Formats: sequence, structure tokens, C-alpha cells
Amino acid sequence: MKATLTLAMLCLSLSLFAQIPPGKSVISSLHIYELKTKKSVEILKEHRHFEAPNWSVDGKHLLINSKGLLEKISPTGEHLGILPTGTVQKCNNDHGYSFDGKTLYISSSDPTSGINGSLIFKVGSEGGQPIRLTNQGPSYWHGISPDGKTMVYCAERDKNYDVYAMDTNGGPEIRLTSEEGLDDGPEYSPDGKYIYFNSYRSGKMQIWRMRPNGSQAEQMTFDDYSTWFAHIRPNGKEAVVISYIQDQKQNHPFGHQVKLRLLNLKNKKIEDLTEEFYGGQGTINVPSWSPDGSKFAYVRYELEDKKP
Repeated sequence: MKATLTLAMLCLSLSLFAQIPPGKSVISSLHIYELKTKKSVEILKEHRHFEAPNWSVDGKHLLINSKGLLEKISPTGEHLGILPTGTVQKCNNDHGYSFDGKTLYISSSDPTSGINGSLIFKVGSEGGQPIRLTNQGPSYWHGISPDGKTMVYCAERDKNYDVYAMDTNGGPEIRLTSEEGLDDGPEYSPDGKYIYFNSYRSGKMQIWRMRPNGSQAEQMTFDDYSTWFAHIRPNGKEAVVISYIQDQKQNHPFGHQVKLRLLNLKNKKIEDLTEEFYGGQGTINVPSWSPDGSKFAYVRYELEDKKP
């Protein structure tokens, strides 16, 4: 795909084929950032493309996606095997666990369904044959309510991407946003009082929040970066976000200079956590905090010459 995409061509949280220059391939490295030391530790580096770590609720593994499959990686970088997802074999980078850790939500296309684009499925945390929840595509999971009863997701309907909610047992979808432009990355606060999301409604991609019924939308960031995906720390006081150094309009591409930042959810102050690095799509699309909230996982990328 081209590095610049029209809105109708993408949901920006979709796991893209990386926009890789001709003759190049990707090196992916999995990092853990510890807030106490303010340092990142690389735990895994491989000559392939993987994305979007989740941290299991029991703290025993990280979950990444690569080539349509979900893989378990230990917090020290050991491969723990593929998490089985039955006939769902095209998983993208929008996946994650319920607050109690018992259920995993997956976004994936399903050629057997006759529905175009990504759909949302749920399965037990140890894997199995997933159950499809959405009947329209594209739909991309991003968050779950603390009581496990409602999921929120980004979906394209009527040529606009908005935030929707649905019962986790399936049923009708409820539209929560209707502004022109992209609304994406919805995620519940641990107390269930807010849904945080990123929106282009101001003409710049910024972090917003709203009540679970879609009311009282409130802007949370106000700078010149393109900022995405507020992942709420388990204590409910801060969120890690990813910011593109250069304005990307409504796009969330792979392969640009980005940095990770910490947003104070009370006073809206924001501070840099990392230096600028090569990343973007796939770096931190989904919740990746450790259970105790002391650290989070993310992915950095490099390019190398393709081998003949």
C-alpha cells in the first residue's frame, strides 16, 4: 500500500502490510519500558515483522501478532508458542484481553463469512475456535468494559470511521461518535467512567474522552503532534500514547519517527517517555501495560536490505 492512504481505504488501526521501500525488509524488536527507571529494555529482536503486544492478566506472557497468527512471548523474550485461534487465521493488530483475563478479543478477516474486511471475534484466553461478534466489516476491537459486558471498537459505516459499542455476547451495535473524520482507538478507563479515544474532529489527531454512552466529549491533548491510542494505566491516573513527530493527518502509517509519552488524565499534562524512534503502525496499537502498571510493552522497527 502507499504511505498516504485515503480514509475509505483504511481503518488506521488495521494491521497493514508495512509500507516498506523497495528492496528492504523489516527488523522488529520487542521492548519493555519501566516507569521507575525510565528506561526501555529490548527483550526480543528478529528479522521479521510482528506487532502490537498485549500483556496477559497473569503477567506470564506477551501476545503479539505476525502473519495472521497470535504468538505468546515470555516477559524475558522466550517463544512460548502459537495461541490457537481455530479457523481464524488472519488476525490483525487489534486484539486484547478482558479485565479479568478470561476472554481474548481478536480482529481478523474471515473469507468464509462472505463479509469484507476485519471482523471481531472472542475466544477463551487459552485459545480455541473463536465466536464471531460483528456482522459488518471493517470492525476493529480496541477495548472492553471493566465488567466484561461491553466491547468498544472502531468501524467504518457509511464511509466514515467511528466508535461503536456492542454487548460482548453479540447483538446490535451502538454508534457512540458521529463527527466527521476518524474516531479510533476506544478504550475504557479501569473505573468504567470514561472511554478514551483519538479523534481528528479538531483538524489534528488528538486524544479525547467521553462517557460510555458517547456524551460529554472532552479533548485531552492539545499539541502539534499526531497522537494516537491512549492506553490507560491500571491505576487509572495516566495513559501511554504514541505521537508522530510530523503531522500524519488521519493516517497511522508504519515507518515514521514517533515517540511514546505519558498523559496525566487529571491535569492533562504530558511528558516524553522515549526518544524519537522508527515505528508507528504496529508499535503500540493495543493495551500493553503489565498487571501491576509498572511497565508496558511496545515494538520498534528497523529496515534492512533484502537478501538475494
